[in-house]
Amino acid sequence: MIKKLASCVGEYKKYAIATPIIMLGEAIMEILLPLIMANMIDYGIQDKNIAYTVKMGLLMILCTLISLSCGAGGGICASKAAMGFAKNLRSKLFHKVQTFSFANVDKFSTASLVTRLTTDVTNTQNAFQMMIRMAIRAPAMMIGAAIMAIRINPSLSSIFIVVIPILGVCLYLIMSRAHPRFGIMMEKYDALNTSVQENLTGIRVVKAFVREEHENKKFDASADAVRKAQLRAEKLVILNSPVMQLCMYGCILAVLWFGGNMVINGTFQIGKLSSFISYVTQTLMSLMMLSMVIMMITISMASIRRICEVLDEEPVIREDAHPVEEVKDGSIEFSNVSFSYAGDSNNLTLQHINLSIASGETIGVIGGTGSAKSTLVQLIPRLYDIQSGSIKVGGVDVRKYDKEVLRNAVSMVLQKNVLFSGTIRDNLRWGNENATDEEIIEACKAADAYEFIQSFPYGLDTDLGQGGVNVSGGQKQRLCIARALLKKPKIIILDDSTSAVDTATDARIRAALRRDLKGTTTLIIAQRITSVQDADKVIVLNDGMVDDFGTPAELMERNEIYREVYTQQQKGAKE
Repeated sequence: MIKKLASCVGEYKKYAIATPIIMLGEAIMEILLPLIMANMIDYGIQDKNIAYTVKMGLLMILCTLISLSCGAGGGICASKAAMGFAKNLRSKLFHKVQTFSFANVDKFSTASLVTRLTTDVTNTQNAFQMMIRMAIRAPAMMIGAAIMAIRINPSLSSIFIVVIPILGVCLYLIMSRAHPRFGIMMEKYDALNTSVQENLTGIRVVKAFVREEHENKKFDASADAVRKAQLRAEKLVILNSPVMQLCMYGCILAVLWFGGNMVINGTFQIGKLSSFISYVTQTLMSLMMLSMVIMMITISMASIRRICEVLDEEPVIREDAHPVEEVKDGSIEFSNVSFSYAGDSNNLTLQHINLSIASGETIGVIGGTGSAKSTLVQLIPRLYDIQSGSIKVGGVDVRKYDKEVLRNAVSMVLQKNVLFSGTIRDNLRWGNENATDEEIIEACKAADAYEFIQSFPYGLDTDLGQGGVNVSGGQKQRLCIARALLKKPKIIILDDSTSAVDTATDARIRAALRRDLKGTTTLIIAQRITSVQDADKVIVLNDGMVDDFGTPAELMERNEIYREVYTQQQKGAKE
């Protein structure tokens, strides 16, 4: 895990290396100060040697300034290294997530991935910063101060040497029990983020159904679960400080008692006692800092594990070793295709699908709710991999294509329309980043979106807000269709993408698509039978299987499902 994360230091390695070196300089100065002070007391003040006292005083000031400079320099370098490390780690995580298929994202959940990219990375950043600042300084000071104390008075040093193993055992017990509790705490954070994400995404539904109180209670429950998990973990960690302080002050009291008696008996100089106490304090404080580093690492280990789970995740969809780099045409062929979201052959969403669609054909797809219409079309650009059979686009198995090449040849207007923060022009250029304004206007006219765009004060430069909150559902659908048209694809898939527009607008869009998409294979998933009446052929799905496939006229004669949908909708239209 550490090796995997260490590569994220990257271009900030010089700061990461410089930090412990500079902090070592601070530690050396800190160790020298008590020794200089002891000499100043014993050989300057007590002997009334003013020149020597001033000399030692100036030397102490110099050491203090060097220590201060090293401390400040080390802090600056550590901050730069840690922030750079966090930036690279977030980038590495985000880029990894971009390689995931839908199945990989479904495994982690969106809220969990957000937590790992934010809270978990921050925890790891804090541990990294603490480690590079203290991992060298604390042991160096602890060892150096201990050696100096032993040199001053070996017998008196036995007091704190006995205490160190006791502190080590206490630290181990705290650390081993705290680690799993922090793992549970991060899982509670995932649940909290899920609650927030669902509420903010569906805020209009919450308001419409007056469910604010329910959502408040759900959030309060999640927040309280985080509090309890955090309290359960932290109450172990906070034991570290009182245990350390108890041992430290106990040692100082013992040193003062025994060392004071030695001074009274004339066997120990007061300056040396003073410096000895300073070294004991430095030794135990360094041990405390080291324990804090270990504790911080313990806290972050749960976050590190969760980050590495994402980095170690293998994308379900893999590239072919020698991918095909061109999609010749928009023909589609399903050969005995079966698919399961769970990857379980005993729980299939689609079963034994056999279809042959010629390039340039317009194909309608209808079926009841849960008949796997959206699933069927999502397999064409290989958003999921199938369990068995094969899907060919342009005569080549989709698994043989470079994913980017395949998906660039397929435009999808998903059932759930997604727009991003920015202007209308920015969003439309997702389809073609080099599209001219003339091409954008042409696509908008084909999608019957140009008229309402022109009604906005800023036209194409109108800011849509986050998720397209400034446009209606029907307007959002038409913008998504225009965006898909700008790709000039070989295959376009409209997944119930005109459900929020009226029938007249739907008819205009279909007419424009027939006119502008000659040679492009068009798949239209629709609930309205009128949306597929002009199609060359219609696929009728039922419970994950193809119930029938033929022209609208043929299906009207022989297919009960198609005829029933047609009759019900025509009856509803007349009423």
